[in-house]
Amino acid sequence: MSRDALLRVVALSFPPRVPSGMAEPRAVIIRAPGTNCDAEMARAFALAGAAVDLVHIDALTREPALLDQYGLIGFAGGFSYGDDIASGRIFAMRLREKLYPALRDAVARSTPIIGACNGFQILVQVGLLPGPDDGHSWPEELAPPQSVSLCDNVSARFCDRWVEMRSVPASRCIWTRGVEEAIPAALRPDLFMLPVAHGEGRLVCKSPEVLDALERSGRVAIRYADNFNGSDNAIAGLCDGSGLIFGLMPHPERFLDWTRHPYWTRLPAHVRSGPTPGLRMFQNAVAHVRGEALVTNA
Repeated sequence: MSRDALLRVVALSFPPRVPSGMAEPRAVIIRAPGTNCDAEMARAFALAGAAVDLVHIDALTREPALLDQYGLIGFAGGFSYGDDIASGRIFAMRLREKLYPALRDAVARSTPIIGACNGFQILVQVGLLPGPDDGHSWPEELAPPQSVSLCDNVSARFCDRWVEMRSVPASRCIWTRGVEEAIPAALRPDLFMLPVAHGEGRLVCKSPEVLDALERSGRVAIRYADNFNGSDNAIAGLCDGSGLIFGLMPHPERFLDWTRHPYWTRLPAHVRSGPTPGLRMFQNAVAHVRGEALVTNA
């Protein structure tokens, strides 16, 4: 079965979960050669209640106005363009050259945007993260200059495992609100975990002043409990000043079912009946688009 056929099966297998009588938000996942987590992200948006399209970057560079019809945008993980030159670099260069004005307009419409792993690497190289300083608007023609990078892990090795996470209560990020707090306190060390799979995930700021500004402005969205890759201040994810653009190295789209959790057989039934931390992030974004309150535990 071809990949496009598989993605159509995914879309049919996981239709949007939308309450009767409520319009479904539309999400687009922007693909490129080497993107390989688009099916998982499509399922995440669908389970959260959005209709999902997977659109190749070539179609958008030919017609950038296509982005205007979507209320959510996703950049999935993988090895876009083979990660030639550097992880996410070619994808980011194409976005900066051809699609920055369309992405800027999407932000102006309060469109939530997520980039996971390779998607995060792309967002920081485009300049969408961490975005313009408070009090400054998005530039008209060129994205803000890059101020953070995602570099080789301090171990100089590819890391593929589950890691414990910590939320940042003061963060502006709409994607992460209430995610950790929804887990019973006694269970958080075991349950607030996400899978990682990267060799270039160590977040490094251009200067100590940039790092301080990120912390003070509430743009740090999520941290590693165990800073295994050596990121500045154990930062695993960032948001922009609006809280709508969110990038992280872990993969929330790979933790949509409790049966994916390494200890799932030991989890209490009442925990397994609710959304996972990964799914809750996508539910938060869809709730934002609908103007609803953020997701809470049943």
